[in-house]
Amino acid sequence: MPEIISPIDGKPCHSFDLLDDDAVGERLALAAATQRAWNDTPIAERAELCRGMLEAYRARGAEYAEQITRMMGKPIGQASGEFASTMVERTEHLCDIAEAALADEVLPDKPGFRRFIRHDPVGVVLDIAAWNYPLAIAVNVIVPSVLAGNSVLVKHASQTALVADQFAQSFLDAGAPEGLVQPVPMSHETTANLIRSRALGYVSFTGSVRAGHEIYRAVASENFIQAGMELGGKDPALVLEDANVAFAAENLVDGAFYNAGQSCCGIERIYVHERVYDDFVAEYVRIAKGYQLGDPLDEETTIGPMVDARSADFVRDQVAAAVAAGASQLVGDKDFDVPDRSSCYLAPQVLVDVDHSMSLMTEETFGPAIGIMKVANESEGIALMNDSEFGLTASIWSGDFDRAASLAEDVEAGTVFANRCDYLDPALAWTGVKNSGFGCSLSSLGFQSVTRPKSYHLREETA
Repeated sequence: MPEIISPIDGKPCHSFDLLDDDAVGERLALAAATQRAWNDTPIAERAELCRGMLEAYRARGAEYAEQITRMMGKPIGQASGEFASTMVERTEHLCDIAEAALADEVLPDKPGFRRFIRHDPVGVVLDIAAWNYPLAIAVNVIVPSVLAGNSVLVKHASQTALVADQFAQSFLDAGAPEGLVQPVPMSHETTANLIRSRALGYVSFTGSVRAGHEIYRAVASENFIQAGMELGGKDPALVLEDANVAFAAENLVDGAFYNAGQSCCGIERIYVHERVYDDFVAEYVRIAKGYQLGDPLDEETTIGPMVDARSADFVRDQVAAAVAAGASQLVGDKDFDVPDRSSCYLAPQVLVDVDHSMSLMTEETFGPAIGIMKVANESEGIALMNDSEFGLTASIWSGDFDRAASLAEDVEAGTVFANRCDYLDPALAWTGVKNSGFGCSLSSLGFQSVTRPKSYHLREETA
C-alpha cells in the first residue's frame, strides 16, 4: 500500500491501494457498460449532474482542501480557492455551452437529402492528471467527457491520489450511475497495459515531456485514438517601456510564486525594457519579500513547501548554477524564516544579470525561482521569448493595447496574454506548441477531443 509523504513535515499523511490488471479490467468493463447507457441521457441532465457534483464537493470542501494541502503542500487558502473559483468557473461554463457545442451540425438544404454531422462520445476516457493543480487539471477532462456522454477513469498522480476518489465520490453523491467516474490508482506498467488494451476512446495526460513521450508511444502502439498532452512550460513575460510597472510587478510576482511556482502556466522568466528595468526590479523585489513562507495549513501562509525534496533540490541547484555563472541573487532564503520541518521549504528566489546560457532561463524550473533580464527593445524581447523549446503561455505588459495585440501575433505560444498571466479562461482553448504538447481542452473546441464526428447522409426518397 503506497504512502503519500507530506512535504509539510516529511511524514506519511495518507495511503492508497494500487489496482492490478484484473482490478483495472473490472473497472474498465463497468465504465464501458455505464457509458452505453449514459449516452442515452439528454445533455441537459448530464449538465445537471455536473452541477450537482459541484454541490456535493462543496459539502465536503473543507475536508477535501485539507487533504490536498497535506498531500502536496498548497496553502490551505489556495487549496480551497482552487475549488471555489477555478473548478466551479470551468464546470459552470462547460455546462452552459455543452448543448450548443455538442449540437448536430446541419448542412444546407439539398433536395431529397438530409445531411448532418453528429458529435458522438468516444466511449471510455482515461485522464492521467497531475498533482500541482489537482482539481483544475482533472476537471478540464472529466467534466467535458461526462457532458459529451463518456465515462471516465481517473488516474491521478500518486502524490495526490485521493483527489480521484474525491471526484468519484462527488459524482456518486450527486446521483451519477456507478461506473461513470472511477478512480484507477495503478502503476506505470498497469497504466501502459490499459492504454494498449484498445478499450479506450481517448487518453489525456498532464505531466513531463519525458512521460508524455512514453504515454504517446503506448497510445500509438495499439490504438488509433486521440490523445491530449499538456507537458512542460517555460512561460515568459515581456514588460515594455509603456507598461504600468507597479501593476506588472505585482501580477508577475504572483504569476511566479503562486503555488510555490508549481504552475503549468506560471511565469518562469521575465524580460524588461531597459527604460523601466530598474524600477520594475525594485518593485518586484519589494513585493516578493512580502510573501509569508510557512506551514500551508496556516491561513496566513502565502507560499508553502514544494511538493517533495527532490523538486526543491532541483530548484536550489538551478539557482546555484546561475549564480556561479554570474547571476546576482536579490531575494532568497536569507530574506525569510525558512521552516526546517522538511527540506521542501524554499523561499522565493529572484535573480538578475541572467542570460540564456543559464538553465534557469531555458529549462523548466517548476518552483519559486525567477530570472529577470534587461532588453533593449521589443524585438529583442520577442526573440528571447521565442528562444525556448516550450510554448504554453506568454504575457506582454504594455499600456498600448493595440501594440500588445500586434506583438502577440509573433509569440510562439498556445495562449498569449496582455497585462495578465497565469490564468485559464474556460471560454478559450487551452493548448500548447513545441514541447508544451498538443491537443485542446476547455472552450467549445475542448469537446472535440472527447467526441468523434459521425456523418449522416440520408436520402429521403428512393425511386
